[in-house]
Amino acid sequence: MPVAQDVDNALMQAGARGRERWLTAGAELTSSLLSGASETQVLELMLHQAQDITSADLAVIDLVSTRTQELHGALALGQSAALHRGPGRPRAGTLSGVALTAQQLIACSDVARDPRITCRRERWNGLGAAIAVPLSTSHGDRGVLVLARSAGRPPFPPEEIAPLPGFAGQAALALELAERRRAAEEVSLIEDRDRIARDLHDLAIQRLFAIGMTLQSTQRFVDHPQASERIGRAVDDLDTTIRIIRSTVFGLRAHDPRALADGLRARTSRTAEEAVATLGFTPSLLMEGLLDTDVPRAMADTVVAVLSEALSNVARHAHASSTDITLVVRKERLTLTVTDDGVGITTGGHRGGLRNLNERAQKAGGALTVTTSSEGGTQLSWTAPLPAQ
Repeated sequence: MPVAQDVDNALMQAGARGRERWLTAGAELTSSLLSGASETQVLELMLHQAQDITSADLAVIDLVSTRTQELHGALALGQSAALHRGPGRPRAGTLSGVALTAQQLIACSDVARDPRITCRRERWNGLGAAIAVPLSTSHGDRGVLVLARSAGRPPFPPEEIAPLPGFAGQAALALELAERRRAAEEVSLIEDRDRIARDLHDLAIQRLFAIGMTLQSTQRFVDHPQASERIGRAVDDLDTTIRIIRSTVFGLRAHDPRALADGLRARTSRTAEEAVATLGFTPSLLMEGLLDTDVPRAMADTVVAVLSEALSNVARHAHASSTDITLVVRKERLTLTVTDDGVGITTGGHRGGLRNLNERAQKAGGALTVTTSSEGGTQLSWTAPLPAQ
């Protein structure tokens, strides 16, 4: 009897320590979010915490697409992690889908042979015990946290994973809070854009127009040919400046959510974000110029395709740890630059992707240049003139 009591006491103490670790992890998540961390940073922290507490060999976060309701492997760490990253997986026949349907923690002793898992079963080769818990709130499904151990290792102890649904619920609320904060920031941004647009239209344009009229009326009193020519050029420059400001005002006021989502800026950001799963890191992104107003839809489609192909090449061939993306519209020309710190272009490597990019550049009347530095890394520059509008 005393031996049984000792075992019970040990289990109770282990369960208490486990609950304390999960509570601490949840508090860290909330603190990280309130301190201004991005959604990606919060997800990375959650994944590391869950993997550490459960001693899992694989940790995955599958997010649910709000548009298609398909699963997107946003983050994955550990054994066979690369197989679990990437978009476009259906719910049916997946461990994450089973957890979402049941709306509770799902455990299986041998995930590679579980009959419920029929979609890309080979991803689980070499893995044994697995658990999945939905990240859901009253407003819908956010995603699923999946943890697995290598084949041959013992299953997850019940007392260790009992607090996991509570932790997942707290994480889901944190993600929802992040989304609401982002929505509030977008509303604030739209209000600022409206204010700036009004000021530019009501103040700057009117003053520039008045200056131009004054110069034009003064020009006929100037007898010196060079001085008259300079005044004429100044008037032309003012007209160009007014057109630029009016284009800027149009861009600032084009804040319909669907228009913003379809704009080149938003599409470029989405393309860079979607590449995180295959790159294994988040690329830096810098954009300059009137991307949403000066770049026609057809060229925007081409630019997005070029960026997607360039990032895919980096993921497949560069073995890079960082990538910088720059998209600039300046002087009626668009330039997209993708720079990585990888191994450079190897001799005899596959060049099909570069040929595609070069063909797109030539079709747009532009050019593609690819350079490799002596210290390693590659810079791809795709440039094309903007069509006359």
